This record gives sequence, C-alpha cells and structure tokens, in this order.
Amino acid sequence: MTTHVDRTIAALRAQHDRLAELVARSSEETLAARSGAQEWSVADVLSHLGSGAEIMRMPILAAIDGTPAPEGGMQPIWDRWNALAPRDQATQYVEHDARYVETVEALDAAQRGELLVDVGFLPEPVPLEVALGMRLDEVALHAWDVQVATDPSAVVDGESAELLLELMGGSMSFLLGFLGKPDQLSVPARVAVAGHVLEVAEGVSLTARGATDGADGADGADEVTATWSGPTEAFVRLVGGRLGPAHTPDGVSVTGNVGLDDLRAVFPGF
Repeated sequence: MTTHVDRTIAALRAQHDRLAELVARSSEETLAARSGAQEWSVADVLSHLGSGAEIMRMPILAAIDGTPAPEGGMQPIWDRWNALAPRDQATQYVEHDARYVETVEALDAAQRGELLVDVGFLPEPVPLEVALGMRLDEVALHAWDVQVATDPSAVVDGESAELLLELMGGSMSFLLGFLGKPDQLSVPARVAVAGHVLEVAEGVSLTARGATDGADGADGADEVTATWSGPTEAFVRLVGGRLGPAHTPDGVSVTGNVGLDDLRAVFPGF
C-alpha cells in the first residue's frame, strides 16, 4: 500500500513541476499581478514558497544527519528573499523548491517511515508525514494563489486535496486548531464532509467518519448538524480561507444549522 509519505512526496513533485512550468512562461506583468493571497503579488507568493523550501529543507537534513536543527532564525532568510527582484524571486523559487523536493525524493524506505523532524515551532519533533504534509498544505494553497491570478477558475489538484483531507483528519489534525476561529459561530456544529466530520465547538477538529462511531457501532449520523456538498478541493480551500464567493464552484453548499458563510468566518485564511 502506498503510504501517505510516498503520496505526499509525489504530490510535492507534481506541484513543483506545474509551478516551474508556469514560472518559465510568466511575464513581468504576471509576476506583478495580484495573487490569491491578500496584498501579495505572484512574485511575493513565489518568494514565500522559495524561502519556505529553504527553511523547511534544513530540519529534514538535520534529521537525516542526526544533528540539531540549525539555529539563527528565519528573519535573515526572509530579508534576503524580500530584497530580490520579482524575476529573481520566481527563478530562485524554482531552484530552492527543486532542492527540497529532490531531498525528500531521495529518502529511503526506512527514513520515510522513521524520521522525526524538528520543525522548530511545535513542542516536539514530528513524523516525516507531518512535516511533508505541512509543506504540501502551504504549497497547494499558494500554488492556487499563483494560478488564480491568471485563471479565475483555478482549483487545487485532486490528489493534493484528497491527501490534505486525510492528513487533516489524522496526523495533522492540530492544523485546524491553528486555522479555525470557533468563536465565529453562535452555535456548535458538526458538519459531514466527504467521509469526515468537521466539528466546530470550543475548538475546531476534523475526524474520519468511522472515528466518530459509537461503541454500539452507530455511525453518529444523528449527531451531524450540517452537511457539506462540493468537491474536496473546495473544502481544502475553505479551510485555507480561499473560498470567497468569486472563487466558489457551482454546487458548493452547506445545509443544516450553519451555512457556507458561517464556515467562511471560521476559516479567515492566512
């Protein structure tokens, strides 16, 4: 069976190749265009992805070598990237992201199953699956930011979306706690989403539907208070704050005790 790690590495490669191709044919006007991320140009987004590739590669290399993650902070790296011209931000994104992807592609089976990565901002090292999943989450959403600048109908690719749904309902469940604002709802909600349940109460969580079964085998359907209808990629963009009315596909809706606008308020984005 293909593991989440293997699938995530393949998805990161596919994301890289698509964005590298886009960069190769981008004009100066495209790089200066407003992206899907508020107040950022396309070049700004690519700079953010490039600096992220540089930063997130270092703790993986440290985990491979069995050494502590490098110190010194991220600000000098961000400052260097921010000082680049837009075209250099774009081309250096391609170079640094290629190094990141090549590094994780080269991991052997044992490393893929056993590496623990100190990402620096979590209380303890995390399995490689989590480190890669966080990178995929960032890349998938920011790739959409880049693509939507020239294609209003852009979507997150299906494999990345399915992976992120599985990971957010499992080893990356903590992510919704960071992204969600449960105080934006006046009533608690349990929303059925593609075989999962999104719960917004005192906190925000996503669990696979089977994980909510009761001891008697009931599927917990009577506890669901609302239902999501729409593609998984749209839900992933909702969680990332990228499902505004102008970019919501036909057929996306939330019915029950909360609606789509309510969930948009829960997930304002980053």
